[in-house]
Amino acid sequence: MKVYAGRIPAMSKDLLITLTESEHIEVITEMVPEVELDISAVLREYLRTDREITDMSRDVISEKGLPYNHLYKVKKQLAEKREFGIGENSLDYLTDQLIEMLLHTSHVDEVFAEDHEIRRGLRPILRKHMAIDSELDLEVRSRIKNLQE
Repeated sequence: MKVYAGRIPAMSKDLLITLTESEHIEVITEMVPEVELDISAVLREYLRTDREITDMSRDVISEKGLPYNHLYKVKKQLAEKREFGIGENSLDYLTDQLIEMLLHTSHVDEVFAEDHEIRRGLRPILRKHMAIDSELDLEVRSRIKNLQE
């Protein structure tokens, strides 16, 4: 599962709508764009850190002369050192970061729900937007099968 920069505005909007409609949080109407920007900031920071760890992993691989197929293993080790979630752990990491932001931002008027309730509301939305790469992969593979040399 992966976060795509182009999907961040739609993800932010969907996450905010889900949280407000389920009455997990209360946001003053004038602050809705600000909360969307706060959610976007969390998602963009995730992407930035992910890129940084990927670059560091590539550097480690080239320094040690390891084959390129060790990239994910090295990346996973670096991510664990920084307590950063990748792969299946990315959902948990992102939900934790979003909850932390909701509790500390001045743009959210009130948080009514417990962390686990918010987490339960955020996960399906994140999963939906992050699973797009799987759908895209399936579509590409189906089109490739139809091609002949």
